[in-house]
Amino acid sequence: MIPDSFIQDLLARVDIVELVDGYVPLKKAGANYAACCPFHNEKSPSFTVSPTKQFYHCFGCGAHGTAISFVMEYQGMGFVDAIKELASKAGMQVPESEGRSFNDEKPGQTRALIEIMARAAQYYKDQLKASPRAVDYCKKRGLTGEVAARFGMGYAPDGWQNLQAIFSDYNAEELKIAGLVIENEAGRRYDRFRDRLMIPIINPKGDIIGFGGRIIDQGEPKYLNSPETPLFEKGREVFGLPQARQALRDTNTAIVTEGYMDVIALAQNGVGNAVATLGTATTATHVNKLLRQVDRIVFCFDGDNAGRKAAWRALENSLEALADNKRLGFIFLPQDDDPDSYIRAHGKEEFERQVKQAMPLSDFLLRELAQRCDLTSSEGKAQLIYEAKPLLLKLPTPLLRLQLVKRLAEASGFAQSEVERLCELKSYIPAAPPKASRTAPSLTRNLLRIVLHMPQLAAKLPIELLPDTPERAALVRLHDLVSANRESSSYAGLREQLRGLPEESLIENAASELLGQPFDEGEAEQEFDDTLNRLQESGQKRDFAKLQLKAQQFGVAGLSAEEKSAYIAQLTKLGRHGQTPA
Repeated sequence: MIPDSFIQDLLARVDIVELVDGYVPLKKAGANYAACCPFHNEKSPSFTVSPTKQFYHCFGCGAHGTAISFVMEYQGMGFVDAIKELASKAGMQVPESEGRSFNDEKPGQTRALIEIMARAAQYYKDQLKASPRAVDYCKKRGLTGEVAARFGMGYAPDGWQNLQAIFSDYNAEELKIAGLVIENEAGRRYDRFRDRLMIPIINPKGDIIGFGGRIIDQGEPKYLNSPETPLFEKGREVFGLPQARQALRDTNTAIVTEGYMDVIALAQNGVGNAVATLGTATTATHVNKLLRQVDRIVFCFDGDNAGRKAAWRALENSLEALADNKRLGFIFLPQDDDPDSYIRAHGKEEFERQVKQAMPLSDFLLRELAQRCDLTSSEGKAQLIYEAKPLLLKLPTPLLRLQLVKRLAEASGFAQSEVERLCELKSYIPAAPPKASRTAPSLTRNLLRIVLHMPQLAAKLPIELLPDTPERAALVRLHDLVSANRESSSYAGLREQLRGLPEESLIENAASELLGQPFDEGEAEQEFDDTLNRLQESGQKRDFAKLQLKAQQFGVAGLSAEEKSAYIAQLTKLGRHGQTPA
């Protein structure tokens, strides 16, 4: 694991204002900096960066985090890669992990595999230039040298052990782990990719993690991908994402196709916001990754039966990732057409018209369900609701779900309330505010505000005094973190230690409230002490009320000696202050 101490040092060295300004131009706004949010489309700036607390927050979409979070979200990187990226910018060396590494691979194995894949990619690129047959194939498909270079295309020559020319130790275990060679039952090795156009699969950081090979002319399989490796997991990777990043921002739309040749053909014809899944159905991870970058995804599939099935799987796996401000659409091309052939035959303008007019998710869902049911019969209408129920239960979006329920009610003849009841959907009713005393929540909220401004005070929190309010768990967590590591003296440092913990969201919300609020550090400790004193008084009153209730029910004789002593002391105190016990 990367040590917490290194993460703290990294955050201390990286200035989030300078980092974000390198991607999104920031303007001074009082004590903070502001910009239009890079994570969603907006016309007026709601994205705020705090130089003192070293975090960002968008009041429009809720994006929030540290320098590490920003790199992860903006560049689509994982946590470890984001740290490596920032460390590289800061001139710091990430310490090698000890014991188990993040992917259970041997220490240093990832770097070795990435270097092997890079050498193989360069070899394939050189072979493409040297093969008139492969070059002619690219020209026949309308691909220029410019687009071939953009996607790093190459060629794996025919033959069994061509990679031996660049890997002197052809029997090295890493070649097999990387998926470049196959070992038969007799232990003889040979190249996995032979006589294929080679397309590197690149992660958001720019590392080559796998290959897709397209057969030249005839042969099976037509497409061959790298197997699952420590670098490459098909269900998580999206082909073409690094090349499409700018076009995704410009259009706020991702076009998802079934193959990498479709992506390349669309890019060749001026449509740069296309990506593809890699030999697997669209997963929720794919959808989540794309919806972090755009508000709309359009799935583009062939119009045949296989294309419709692939579209339905994409719909099912996308539902849980949806939000009411995100949209999904579907394009079904004519029979025997794919995006490659369609854009070459009809041009960019017509293809973009198809994208603009893509069938909304709700229309596709209802159309597919209706085709499975005979809506002229009572049984068919009942089946429609039965088929819709598991899909509606997956939807986390109350507004879209309400629209679907209304349309299902119209199609089935059931009342809207009956559809909700039959599908076990809870009608949307605003949650009642939590019942709590008027003073305690405001006191703990104020403590949380002070501690987030001055984290070192968290170590002084008397945990036993904290009442059971929504903020209590967050204060306890901050107390434990700061007590265990006094170096976590900044909000950004604490924020990274909170990643993935239950209190993360509550603390993020509280931190966002700090933006723009004046804060006098000189008075902070006095306010902290005053708040604790008020909490102590509030706690004593609650304890006395419990003792008083018990004395009323069972008499003073029903109290223990300790309880009786505390009760009498409190009565005496109240008498001195001229108060009458309730």
